[in-house]
Amino acid sequence: MNQQAPQTGGDGTVGKALEVLDMVAGHGRPVRFGELLARSPWPRATLYRLLQTLTNQGMLTFEATAGTYAPGLRLVRLAHAAWRQTSLAPIARPYLDALSARSGETIHLAQLARGQVLYMDKRNARHPIEMFSEAGKVGPAYCTGLGKAMLAHLPDDERAAALKLQAFHAHTATTITTPAALEVELAQVRAEGVAYDREEHEPGIVCIAAPILAPAGRVLGALSVTSATARKTLDDLAALRSALVETATEIAGAAADWQFPG
Repeated sequence: MNQQAPQTGGDGTVGKALEVLDMVAGHGRPVRFGELLARSPWPRATLYRLLQTLTNQGMLTFEATAGTYAPGLRLVRLAHAAWRQTSLAPIARPYLDALSARSGETIHLAQLARGQVLYMDKRNARHPIEMFSEAGKVGPAYCTGLGKAMLAHLPDDERAAALKLQAFHAHTATTITTPAALEVELAQVRAEGVAYDREEHEPGIVCIAAPILAPAGRVLGALSVTSATARKTLDDLAALRSALVETATEIAGAAADWQFPG
């Protein structure tokens, strides 16, 4: 996973502690103090004190033999509770299963987190293909179908703020690399109701995505059907548009009475 440097701000010790948790979790494996220090904006003593506090509180665990830190059971419990209370995943599960069976391709469910795509759930294709995504991972919004489907339907001020958080790195030859070009694409997404990934994030990977919108138009998340160019073209995926949009609408309806955070 691509890792971003911590965003230091004016939130004091609590903010620093949360940034340390982000760093540890972002590695995707147990991590040594030296690795964290290399990315830390704070002195050695400050980082060590934050790690000790988080370990004492059960938010991190420390494995003395290997000298590594990892997410603790208390953090896991909190994450699980948050997932159950604020995630679309429990609501969307049967709809993802049905779309997966109908399409035979990879299905993704995502929500927007700080301008990026947070993968909430995934159904593998009948014949799985290797790709970046998996539940819990964070990916870019500007070059994925899921991200563009959500960005396109944000209010103007929220979309402008989200665009400032995009890296616009050219992952492939077809990646959109400027805010202006992305705005043009997002206008087309709003007009058509679906977004496409034209091998913009990963070579050989294409998708069609639709937003999941609350009745008032608020973005709850997005849904996609993803395949490989070796077996599906964009036209093939476009033929699944009706099934995709119908499923996104069904998930939105099921979530109508759910209290999601803004």
